[in-house]
Amino acid sequence: MPDAAAPTFLVDAASDPVAIRIEGRASFQNSASLQQFLAEMRRQNRTRFVMDFQACTSMDSTFLGVLAGAALELRKLSGGGSLVLCRVGERNLELIKNLGLHRLLLIDEASGQAPVISAGSALAPQPKMNELENARLVLAAHENLVAVDESNRTKFQDVLSFLKNRVAQG
Repeated sequence: MPDAAAPTFLVDAASDPVAIRIEGRASFQNSASLQQFLAEMRRQNRTRFVMDFQACTSMDSTFLGVLAGAALELRKLSGGGSLVLCRVGERNLELIKNLGLHRLLLIDEASGQAPVISAGSALAPQPKMNELENARLVLAAHENLVAVDESNRTKFQDVLSFLKNRVAQG
Protein backbone atom coordinates (compact mmCIF):
# COMPACT_ATOMS: atom_id res chain seq x y z
CA MET A 1 0.00 0.00 0.00
CA PRO A 2 1.31 3.48 -0.81
CA ASP A 3 2.30 5.65 2.12
CA ALA A 4 -0.15 8.20 3.50
CA ALA A 5 1.54 11.00 1.54
CA ALA A 6 0.80 9.31 -1.79
CA PRO A 7 -2.86 8.29 -2.00
CA THR A 8 -3.72 6.25 -5.07
CA PHE A 9 -6.81 5.21 -6.99
CA LEU A 10 -6.25 1.88 -8.74
CA VAL A 11 -8.72 1.22 -11.54
CA ASP A 12 -9.65 -1.57 -13.92
CA ALA A 13 -11.66 0.11 -16.66
CA ALA A 14 -11.95 -3.17 -18.60
CA SER A 15 -13.84 -5.01 -15.87
CA ASP A 16 -17.61 -5.09 -15.49
CA PRO A 17 -18.39 -3.43 -13.20
CA VAL A 18 -15.51 -0.97 -13.46
CA ALA A 19 -13.37 -1.63 -10.38
CA ILE A 20 -11.75 1.11 -8.32
CA ARG A 21 -9.58 0.61 -5.24
CA ILE A 22 -8.81 3.55 -2.99
CA GLU A 23 -5.49 3.42 -1.19
CA GLY A 24 -4.68 6.10 1.34
CA ARG A 25 -6.58 9.32 1.99
CA ALA A 26 -9.40 10.27 -0.37
CA SER A 27 -9.67 14.06 -0.32
CA PHE A 28 -10.12 17.30 -2.23
CA GLN A 29 -6.47 16.94 -3.23
CA ASN A 30 -7.13 13.87 -5.39
CA SER A 31 -10.86 13.99 -6.12
CA ALA A 32 -10.59 15.68 -9.53
CA SER A 33 -8.78 12.72 -11.09
CA LEU A 34 -11.48 10.34 -9.85
CA GLN A 35 -14.24 12.68 -11.01
CA GLN A 36 -12.65 12.89 -14.47
CA PHE A 37 -12.24 9.11 -14.67
CA LEU A 38 -15.88 8.46 -13.71
CA ALA A 39 -17.07 11.05 -16.24
CA GLU A 40 -14.98 9.45 -18.99
CA MET A 41 -16.35 6.01 -18.13
CA ARG A 42 -19.92 7.38 -18.36
CA ARG A 43 -19.06 8.90 -21.77
CA GLN A 44 -18.04 5.39 -22.80
CA ASN A 45 -21.43 4.09 -21.59
CA ARG A 46 -19.87 2.39 -18.57
CA THR A 47 -22.45 2.76 -15.82
CA ARG A 48 -21.60 0.06 -13.29
CA PHE A 49 -18.89 0.76 -10.72
CA VAL A 50 -17.61 -0.97 -7.61
CA MET A 51 -15.23 0.75 -5.20
CA ASP A 52 -13.06 -1.02 -2.64
CA PHE A 53 -12.40 1.07 0.47
CA GLN A 54 -10.42 -1.43 2.56
CA ALA A 55 -7.16 0.52 2.17
CA CYS A 56 -8.85 3.94 2.34
CA THR A 57 -7.51 5.58 5.48
CA SER A 58 -9.93 8.53 5.49
CA MET A 59 -12.27 10.61 3.35
CA ASP A 60 -13.20 14.26 3.34
CA SER A 61 -16.45 15.94 2.37
CA THR A 62 -15.20 16.95 -1.07
CA PHE A 63 -14.43 13.34 -1.97
CA LEU A 64 -17.82 12.25 -0.66
CA GLY A 65 -19.46 15.02 -2.68
CA VAL A 66 -17.72 13.77 -5.82
CA LEU A 67 -19.12 10.29 -5.12
CA ALA A 68 -22.56 11.79 -4.55
CA GLY A 69 -22.33 13.69 -7.83
CA ALA A 70 -21.37 10.52 -9.71
CA ALA A 71 -24.28 8.61 -8.16
CA LEU A 72 -26.70 11.45 -8.98
CA GLU A 73 -25.51 11.42 -12.60
CA LEU A 74 -25.97 7.65 -12.82
CA ARG A 75 -29.54 8.02 -11.57
CA LYS A 76 -30.31 10.39 -14.45
CA LEU A 77 -29.38 7.80 -17.07
CA SER A 78 -32.28 6.07 -18.80
CA GLY A 79 -30.78 2.62 -18.19
CA GLY A 80 -29.65 3.55 -14.72
CA GLY A 81 -26.33 2.58 -13.28
CA SER A 82 -24.77 1.58 -10.00
CA LEU A 83 -22.05 2.72 -7.69
CA VAL A 84 -21.35 0.06 -5.07
CA LEU A 85 -19.01 0.66 -2.13
CA CYS A 86 -17.48 -2.39 -0.50
CA ARG A 87 -15.23 -3.04 2.51
CA VAL A 88 -15.93 0.49 3.68
CA GLY A 89 -14.90 0.13 7.31
CA GLU A 90 -16.60 1.44 10.41
CA ARG A 91 -15.27 5.02 10.41
CA ASN A 92 -15.82 5.61 6.70
CA LEU A 93 -19.30 4.09 6.91
CA GLU A 94 -20.09 6.50 9.75
CA LEU A 95 -19.04 9.44 7.56
CA ILE A 96 -21.18 8.17 4.69
CA LYS A 97 -24.23 7.76 6.92
CA ASN A 98 -23.75 11.12 8.67
CA LEU A 99 -24.12 12.84 5.28
CA GLY A 100 -27.05 10.69 4.18
CA LEU A 101 -25.15 9.11 1.30
CA HIS A 102 -26.17 5.59 2.35
CA ARG A 103 -29.58 6.43 0.86
CA LEU A 104 -27.98 7.13 -2.53
CA LEU A 105 -24.96 4.84 -2.78
CA LEU A 106 -25.14 1.06 -2.61
CA ILE A 107 -23.08 -0.21 0.30
CA ASP A 108 -22.11 -3.87 0.33
CA GLU A 109 -21.66 -4.56 4.02
CA ALA A 110 -22.16 -8.32 3.78
CA SER A 111 -19.81 -9.88 1.26
CA GLY A 112 -16.49 -8.45 2.36
CA GLN A 113 -15.10 -9.40 -1.05
CA ALA A 114 -12.90 -7.05 -2.99
CA PRO A 115 -13.39 -6.32 -6.66
CA VAL A 116 -10.71 -7.93 -8.75
CA ILE A 117 -8.42 -5.45 -10.41
CA SER A 118 -6.62 -7.64 -12.92
CA ALA A 119 -5.66 -5.20 -15.66
CA GLY A 120 -5.59 -2.23 -13.35
CA SER A 121 -3.54 0.88 -13.34
CA ALA A 122 -3.25 3.89 -11.10
CA LEU A 123 -5.13 7.00 -12.11
CA ALA A 124 -2.86 9.75 -13.29
CA PRO A 125 -2.15 12.27 -10.57
CA GLN A 126 -4.59 15.12 -10.43
CA PRO A 127 -3.54 17.95 -12.71
CA LYS A 128 -2.50 21.06 -10.86
CA MET A 129 -5.60 23.21 -10.55
CA ASN A 130 -5.59 26.92 -9.94
CA GLU A 131 -7.44 28.36 -6.96
CA LEU A 132 -10.61 29.11 -8.93
CA GLU A 133 -10.80 25.62 -10.49
CA ASN A 134 -10.27 24.08 -7.08
CA ALA A 135 -13.00 26.28 -5.57
CA ARG A 136 -15.42 25.21 -8.33
CA LEU A 137 -14.69 21.51 -7.69
CA VAL A 138 -15.13 21.82 -3.94
CA LEU A 139 -18.28 23.95 -4.32
CA ALA A 140 -19.89 21.46 -6.74
CA ALA A 141 -19.02 18.57 -4.43
CA HIS A 142 -20.64 20.27 -1.44
CA GLU A 143 -23.69 21.24 -3.49
CA ASN A 144 -24.02 17.53 -4.36
CA LEU A 145 -24.05 16.72 -0.65
CA VAL A 146 -26.89 19.21 -0.13
CA ALA A 147 -28.77 17.71 -3.11
CA VAL A 148 -28.56 14.31 -1.43
CA ASP A 149 -29.66 15.51 2.00
CA GLU A 150 -30.92 19.03 2.69
CA SER A 151 -29.70 18.81 6.31
CA ASN A 152 -26.16 18.97 4.92
CA ARG A 153 -26.78 22.64 4.04
CA THR A 154 -26.40 23.68 7.68
CA LYS A 155 -23.29 21.50 8.09
CA PHE A 156 -21.57 23.17 5.16
CA GLN A 157 -23.19 26.63 5.07
CA ASP A 158 -19.93 28.47 5.83
CA VAL A 159 -18.00 26.46 3.23
CA LEU A 160 -20.74 26.99 0.63
CA SER A 161 -20.91 30.72 1.31
CA PHE A 162 -17.14 31.15 1.14
CA LEU A 163 -16.82 29.12 -2.07
CA LYS A 164 -19.73 30.84 -3.81
CA ASN A 165 -18.13 34.20 -3.07
CA ARG A 166 -14.76 32.96 -4.33
CA VAL A 167 -16.24 31.60 -7.57
CA ALA A 168 -18.28 34.79 -8.11
CA GLN A 169 -15.12 36.87 -7.83
CA GLY A 170 -13.61 34.84 -10.68
